[in-house]
Amino acid sequence: MVASTFEINQLELRAAPPEAVAAGVVARLMRRIGRANRGMYPGYFALVMATGIVSNAFFLLGYQCISQLLLWVNLVAYPTLIAATVMRLARFRAELWADLTNPEWVFTFFTFVAGSNVLGVQLFLRGYQSPALALWLIALVVWLILGYFSFSVLTFARPRPGIEVVHGGWLIAIVATQSIVLLGTLLAPGMESLTTVAFLGVHSLWGVGVALYGIFIIFIVYRLFFVRLDPADLTPVYWVIMGAAAISANAGAAIIRSAPSVPFLTALRPFVEGATLSLWAWSTWWIPLLVVFGVWRHLVCRVPLTYHPAYWSMVFPLGMYAVATYRLSLAAELEGLKVIPQVMAWVALSAWGVTMLGLLRLLARSGVQCLQVSEGL
Repeated sequence: MVASTFEINQLELRAAPPEAVAAGVVARLMRRIGRANRGMYPGYFALVMATGIVSNAFFLLGYQCISQLLLWVNLVAYPTLIAATVMRLARFRAELWADLTNPEWVFTFFTFVAGSNVLGVQLFLRGYQSPALALWLIALVVWLILGYFSFSVLTFARPRPGIEVVHGGWLIAIVATQSIVLLGTLLAPGMESLTTVAFLGVHSLWGVGVALYGIFIIFIVYRLFFVRLDPADLTPVYWVIMGAAAISANAGAAIIRSAPSVPFLTALRPFVEGATLSLWAWSTWWIPLLVVFGVWRHLVCRVPLTYHPAYWSMVFPLGMYAVATYRLSLAAELEGLKVIPQVMAWVALSAWGVTMLGLLRLLARSGVQCLQVSEGL
């Protein structure tokens, strides 16, 4: 009888000295890490975004224990993902460059900017202003570099990209922009002589974010409603349509409540108030439609509901909508709106829990391979 591969491996392990066994295990582990790192999903910092915003939602609602637990998750996830990205840069530059120069993928790299700022807000809310400022400055520099680089990719890509490369994930660039506004609004009062400049900057960036949203949403709506879509096309990243509008409303509400003592900026308040309410209403309108998309994809077309890192891009908008609605209720002094974040925060936490369970199951089954993207977004 021919021995099985497992039996042969067991015999070899028993025959080999301990040092050789250990070296073999390490070598196999490093090969698996290398394979996973080569194909790492470039938007994995959405995990940090989702965890952070759900934490901030519960912080604002007074559930400190839940918020603190999620902060600890982020304090592990953020440096882990940075280490994985640095390793990919060091070992697999060609694959990283291919993702960066792909019009379909390049905007997913903005998850690093948004994740850094969301973590910065988590730290600021707990009194850690210096680390929050450091994260904000790093995010601002990366945002500037990625911003001009990504639009250069669209401009100079060969062959020219068509409408089929457009998807909801492009709006992560807007999420990143407004995340700088949110953390900047918190940090500006403590910048002393630079406070006025900082407030002028965050007002300007908020306007840039809203303008870019208006441009991008035209292409995304055209892609959704006037181009044939397969079930595989309606991925979770389309929830960023709602999330980008919600974070823009959140940033607008934060600007309204910051009340900078600059006459020019004060004069802009009516415009900011009107735009903020419109953005919040627009994000609200999208929620039922996005649910319909999910029902059609998974129940009608029977696409399996399995873990994919893109699901973090669905969790984040749910948490952001809760926070945006809470901030809007304070800015507009509408107590009735506070019922919505009480519900949406738990919906976001449930979605976070299911997604994290999927990640942990995949991690237990295949280890570091969970970093890889299987297919599409």
